[in-house]
Amino acid sequence: MRHLSAAVRSRRLAAVAVAALVCGPLAATAAQADTGAARGHDQALSKVLPSLRSNLVSYYDFEHPVPGHPAQERDRGFSGTTINLINGGAAMRVRDSAFPGGGYSIQTKQVNPATKGNDDWKAGVYSATGVPSLHAFSGAKEASIMGWFKMTGPNPAPNSETASPSDYYNAVGLAGLLSGDSQGHDVRALLEVIDVSGTMRVVALGRRIDGGKSQTFAASEDWQSILPIGEWVFLAASYDYDHGTMKLYKNGKPLDGFYTTAGDPWEVGTPGTHVTSSADSRGIKIGGSFPQNTAEKNACDCRLDGLMFLNRAVTDKEVWQQYHRAVSGRH
Repeated sequence: MRHLSAAVRSRRLAAVAVAALVCGPLAATAAQADTGAARGHDQALSKVLPSLRSNLVSYYDFEHPVPGHPAQERDRGFSGTTINLINGGAAMRVRDSAFPGGGYSIQTKQVNPATKGNDDWKAGVYSATGVPSLHAFSGAKEASIMGWFKMTGPNPAPNSETASPSDYYNAVGLAGLLSGDSQGHDVRALLEVIDVSGTMRVVALGRRIDGGKSQTFAASEDWQSILPIGEWVFLAASYDYDHGTMKLYKNGKPLDGFYTTAGDPWEVGTPGTHVTSSADSRGIKIGGSFPQNTAEKNACDCRLDGLMFLNRAVTDKEVWQQYHRAVSGRH
C-alpha cells in the first residue's frame, strides 16, 4: 500500500515518541556510566606521563580498592592485574600520599620479628601457573619499575626465619616482577636494598632467562642517603634485556652505580635479539617476598605509592618529566 491513512500514521508516530521516552533515559544513563568510568580511569592516570601510558602494564595508586573487597587493589594500567593487601588488608591503606593533594599510600612492615610465621604486611599477587594478565613481560626486550617509597622504620628487618635474635635479612624488598618459574622470591625485575660485598645498597636486579643468572646494578651512593627515614623518594629502574643493561634513578635523576656480576650473566653476547623467557610472570611482590603468603623474607618497614610496571625501558627525560609531573600536582 502506497499511502497510510492519517490514523495509522498517527499511531506510528505515537509509538516512536513512546519508545524515545522509554529508551532515551536508558541510553543516556548507559552513556553517562561509560563516560564516568572513562573519566575515573583518566583521572587515575593523570599523574602518569602521557608517553608512558601505552606501556603501563600495571599501575597502583592505592586509591582504588576493589568494590566489596577492600583488601584488594585495582590496577589502573592496561593489564588489569588486581593485587592483594596481604595480612593487613584495608588497614594497610594510610592517609599519607606521595603526591600533592593525594589521599592514600600503603604501609608494609614486619609484624612479629621474633616469630617464624606468615603475618608480615606486604602486597602482590601470585600464581604457580603464571599470571596471564602480565603476559606483556613475556618475551620482552625491556621493562621498567617506578614508584614512591618512604622508609618508616629501621631496615633491614630481623630475620624471622631463624632463631638468632642478631640475624637480620640481607635485603629490603621494595617492588618486583616475578620470573616465570618463581617460588615467590625470584624475579625478572626488582627494586630493592641488598647487601653488596658487605655494604647495603639500593639496586636494580634483573633476570632475563627463567632459572638463569641475575645481574645487579648497585647505586654507589649510601642507601640511607637515597632513602632517608620519613621522606618520600621517587625511585625508578630500567632493564634492557636485549643489551644487558640497567639504570637507576632517584627523584628524576640518574644514580651513579656499578654492575656486581662480571661476564655475561644474561647471555646476550650472541647475535640476534635477546628477550625474557616466554613463560608468564608468576606475579608481583611489594614490600617483601612470597606474595602467596607461604613464607616471609626481606620485609620493608615502608610506605609505597604510585607503583608503575612498564614493558619498556624509560628514558632519562621521561623519568625526569614523570617525577616533576607528580610533585607539581599536574593533571
